[in-house]
Amino acid sequence: MKFLPTTPEEIKGQSVDFVLVTGDAYVDHPSFGASVIARVLVDAGFSVAILAQPDWKSRKDFERFGQPRLAFLVTGGNIDSMVNHYSVALKKRKKDSYSAGGEIGKRPNRATIVYGNKIRESYKNVPIIIGGLEASLRRMSHYDYWDNGVRRSILLDSSADLLVYGMGEKQIVEIARALDNNTPICQIKGVKGTVYKTKDISVLKDYVMLPDFKQDNTKEDYAKSFVIQYENTDFKTAKVLIENYNGIFVVQNTPALPLTTSEFDKVYSFPYARTYHPMYEKNGGVPAIEEVKFSIISNRGCYGGCNFCALTFHQGRVVQARSHKSILIEAEKITYDEDFKGYIHDVGGPTANFRGSACDKQLTHGSCKNKQCLFPKPCKSLKIDHSDYLSLLKKVRQLPKVKKVFVRSGIRYDYLMYDKSDQFFRELCEHHVSGQLKVAPEHISDRVLEKMGKPSFDLYEKFAEKFYDINKKLGKKQFLVPYLISSHPGSDLNAAIELALYLKKINHTPEQVQDFYPTPGTLSTCMYYTEIDPRTNRKVYVPKTVKEKAMQRALMQYRHPSNYNLVKEALIKAGREDLIGFEKDCLIRPRGHSKQQDLTKKTVKQGAAYVANAPKARSAKHSKSKKGTIKNVQNTRRKNELNRKTKKLFT
Repeated sequence: MKFLPTTPEEIKGQSVDFVLVTGDAYVDHPSFGASVIARVLVDAGFSVAILAQPDWKSRKDFERFGQPRLAFLVTGGNIDSMVNHYSVALKKRKKDSYSAGGEIGKRPNRATIVYGNKIRESYKNVPIIIGGLEASLRRMSHYDYWDNGVRRSILLDSSADLLVYGMGEKQIVEIARALDNNTPICQIKGVKGTVYKTKDISVLKDYVMLPDFKQDNTKEDYAKSFVIQYENTDFKTAKVLIENYNGIFVVQNTPALPLTTSEFDKVYSFPYARTYHPMYEKNGGVPAIEEVKFSIISNRGCYGGCNFCALTFHQGRVVQARSHKSILIEAEKITYDEDFKGYIHDVGGPTANFRGSACDKQLTHGSCKNKQCLFPKPCKSLKIDHSDYLSLLKKVRQLPKVKKVFVRSGIRYDYLMYDKSDQFFRELCEHHVSGQLKVAPEHISDRVLEKMGKPSFDLYEKFAEKFYDINKKLGKKQFLVPYLISSHPGSDLNAAIELALYLKKINHTPEQVQDFYPTPGTLSTCMYYTEIDPRTNRKVYVPKTVKEKAMQRALMQYRHPSNYNLVKEALIKAGREDLIGFEKDCLIRPRGHSKQQDLTKKTVKQGAAYVANAPKARSAKHSKSKKGTIKNVQNTRRKNELNRKTKKLFT
């Protein structure tokens, strides 16, 4: 295993073309964006040194390799640094899976901004190029949940010269070659999938102006800006976007072209070490590798169009897929890992069962700007076909040393239900479910699902019924685990109660509850901030207070004793006291006595009345027959038992 250099000793005092700064620990695996970009550059003939999780409190680490010949490349890591640090409740997380030993605090808040400015302190003129998820989703003005306000483009705040958005493989090679040909960074303006800043836009044509960035912009201004960005994410149909910052213009070029199958295959053919750097061994390694070590990425991009997902902004709606040959080669490599036990954990991507373009029109005319492929109903042009994915999974599970191949990344259940053939559904249940299949209905209220861009809940119920029916026929006991989101725009307390009642119906208590997290780059986040659906300009109910969000979250775990007070308060506030009681549909019981106590008191009351009338009954029965004497004895015993229960209950 050969890692890229991480110390000055490894480069033997020579300068490198690029120093890649990342907020993650160095894991040389194709699931880590920094490693992919580094390997792409090395394959193109450039040298790269990795500066992972530098100490940002001084300039020393940033000067470790000296000034690179061409540029510094900066990424916050695989996920946004603020999401990495804080829960949706804005509480500091206790673990960072992308750091050695899971230790928190190895990167700063807003890592891309901090790293860029720290580099600029030491190197005034060196080009700085930012990329990765954090930069990609913050490339233009964006709502920032942690500031609770709109921030300007990260390009301006990071002191960077150029921003690469999207996955970046094509862009970074084109930029590297331009720099290598002595093109000044300020003149590299025509690369698709990049954002740059300029004071002169007179040479530009065929562009769309976003509303000027101003501190006093209204939420309506922001909604207008966002919907323009949202409609310009396709490589075929997008326009150049320009945003004015008081005379400084941030220009977003059109998206990069999707990778062809051969280009995609090549990215995954590089000699990745497929694990974390040995320097982390003493700390117990990097936890994030465990999730992906025995998993295979087969595609990227998604036309599912969930409103709370940023994939449209980052990877686009056009699905790109690797060839079967490429995937089988990687699967075989996995089988030779000393820790491999025979199980491929996943063969998938953003949506596992998408392996091709949504329709033939998409590749020639681009994705529809104002129409979804699956919502609210599947488009008539949508190609629904699982045959390629089915064939791929069969080939992987037939490899020597492979016992089982699971599908654990997202299965789009509505797409599966629209398939007229049940073959894939049957084989999924028979071969590729590890006892539980995780799927994402997200909610059960149709008015909330509409704001999420998800299908009607009726379809999920049909899917669940079919899943259990197929498993029954196969003689398997396998279960669905639904992913659900609380407090999404459109969800009020009544919708949350509907969800709680459904969970009671299926006897499921989620171990973890996901509150809606307003991260940059999603339509749902725009709704959260503006309380407007930017596509229609109609008002949207948004649960924003800490208390209401806590109540909606508690309703999903109403069985937990610690949630009792919140659930009770929510039910009273919603006028649903009928769900506090002992009937089978009730969510909680009145506090202070149990159902058994209530029944016991009722029994004692009935018993007391019986005892009061017992002498007359005994006298009549005793005079009639010997049986009366026996019953008299029984009555005495009952009386004694009732007295005992009464004493126990009230003492």
